[in-house]
Amino acid sequence: MIQYDTTMLPPGGEEQEWRCGIVIVVKMATGGGEAPESWYLALLGFAEHFRTSSPPKIRLCVHCLQAVFQFKPPQRVEARTHLQLGSVLYHHTKNSELARNHLEKAWFISQQLPQFEDVKFEAASLLSELYCQQNLVDSAKPLLRKAIQISQQTPYWHCRLLFQLAQLHTLEKDLVSACDLLGVGAEYARVVGSEYTRALFLLSKGMLLLMERKLQEVHPLLTLCGQIVENWQGNPIQKESLRVFFLVLQVTHYLDAGQVKSVKPCLKQLQQCIQTISTLHDDEILPSNPADLFHWLPKEHMCVLVYLVTVMHSMQAGYLEKAQKYTDKALMQLEKLKMLDCSPILSSFQVILLEHIIMCRLVTGHKATALQEISQVCQLCQQSPRLFSNHAAQLHTLLGLYCISVNCMDNAEAQFTTALRLTTHQELWTFIVTNLASVYIREGNRHQELYSLLERINPDHNFPVSSHCLRAAAFYIRGLLSFFQGRYNEAKRFLRETLKMSNAEDLNRLTACSLVLLGHIFYVLGNHRESNNMVVPAMQLASKIPDMSVQLWSSALLKDLNKACGNTIDAHEAAQMHQNFSQQLLQDHIAACSLPEHNLISWTDGPPPVQIQAQNGPTTSLASLL
Repeated sequence: MIQYDTTMLPPGGEEQEWRCGIVIVVKMATGGGEAPESWYLALLGFAEHFRTSSPPKIRLCVHCLQAVFQFKPPQRVEARTHLQLGSVLYHHTKNSELARNHLEKAWFISQQLPQFEDVKFEAASLLSELYCQQNLVDSAKPLLRKAIQISQQTPYWHCRLLFQLAQLHTLEKDLVSACDLLGVGAEYARVVGSEYTRALFLLSKGMLLLMERKLQEVHPLLTLCGQIVENWQGNPIQKESLRVFFLVLQVTHYLDAGQVKSVKPCLKQLQQCIQTISTLHDDEILPSNPADLFHWLPKEHMCVLVYLVTVMHSMQAGYLEKAQKYTDKALMQLEKLKMLDCSPILSSFQVILLEHIIMCRLVTGHKATALQEISQVCQLCQQSPRLFSNHAAQLHTLLGLYCISVNCMDNAEAQFTTALRLTTHQELWTFIVTNLASVYIREGNRHQELYSLLERINPDHNFPVSSHCLRAAAFYIRGLLSFFQGRYNEAKRFLRETLKMSNAEDLNRLTACSLVLLGHIFYVLGNHRESNNMVVPAMQLASKIPDMSVQLWSSALLKDLNKACGNTIDAHEAAQMHQNFSQQLLQDHIAACSLPEHNLISWTDGPPPVQIQAQNGPTTSLASLL
């Protein structure tokens, strides 16, 4: 008599449904008139029925698959059933140990069977994923290497396993090993006649080289990728997705270099490309070459990514209303996607979008909203240790910028110091140091620390990064320090250098800040005409951005300038503008400091705090705003 494990079966109708199914299968297996595998197909049919029920009946599905082993099936059926059980348990339950046990058996048995590649390599792929989930990376790597070694006659699986191992090395921040594997994959794809997948491997390698800042290797590789993409004739959606990948790398490369104006042609091509993709229908015809059975990202994910790089460009260029518009579109699209898709990349997109819009809000005078969005980033990072690990430095940097905006300089210093400790990214490090230097300048009594920082971001000598934008900002910081020290000619030299660089790449915020500071210098020197020539365009540009702090500064200068020149009406108008900006900033300041999230400024260690206690009103000085 066949025995079945009925423990943990739900009572009532579901158990009855399962038992009836098993009776039918037993009759098939013992009836003699049925084909030898009809019992197996029946069990598979029942398992799939339960798996796809609404809601899914995973426990019953698992019991149907477990019942296969009671019939002492052939090794091929046994291995495939272990794989199916492991896959169902891995994807639909928390029983990772049982899933691992089945996948290990599927991998072991399938290696002994000839021409059983799909089961063999799917088992290896899933098992390595599960090992990584259990932090057994040292078990995942040799498993993938073995599978790669024996899959060279199976192009699809060989390429997929190479991608998987490269991704594992990337997550471990071993980019050298990942690049080597992607190079191997590109050459293999060329040999098996898949120019499409060759381009995917090369573009992926280019992305990692950009992360490593190996620009001398990136340029020829991207040139080669461009040629492959243009010459490849195949599925239109695949071709356009390659073009999107290629253009995203080019755009992010320009933006990392702070070249906001130079990037515009590439960004325009990228936006046109995503519009083209959105009009194309998915082709159901499978590629003739099995090595071509890959895609980079779903269309919907690519659309969000294009919104994201557009937001990055708009923020750097100082088009903050445009940045807000595209952020809203992207976040709306993300919310829809996350209802159906739990892909980790969507959370990464969401965090990066929020990081950029937070900086925009701090500039536009919406500190309370920025603080709530910082708290939202904290909540997203609480859900994923890996997300927090990748964004902890950025999160503390944002808190540092918020602290500057509410005049909490000690907290700003603590946040920036924490961020510096957590980052290895040279551009972010330089950005943090530049802002920390501005904190020391405002405090006025941190000369030793300030000069130590300025030596490390000297724009005239061995500047640590190639970013045009950050180097222009370093000149501005030098000009600001010289202004506070009364060395006005030196300040003008630094600020004119900032203006030259920011005008060359349409860095509107730096242009506005440099103009208003130059206007202030000329006002102090008594050159009212030249001061007015600086402050008026600064005010116009700040209004266009809009930059609330520069508008406040410019309106104060215009009030004093017009008063000194005897322009009573203009002086009164400027005074009224200054009063309006002051009131808006003051109200926002009080609102932000009254939020319970304001206590985040004290967090400098460990994961984000789960609960944030409310406090009694603002505790920071408002003098700097008035």
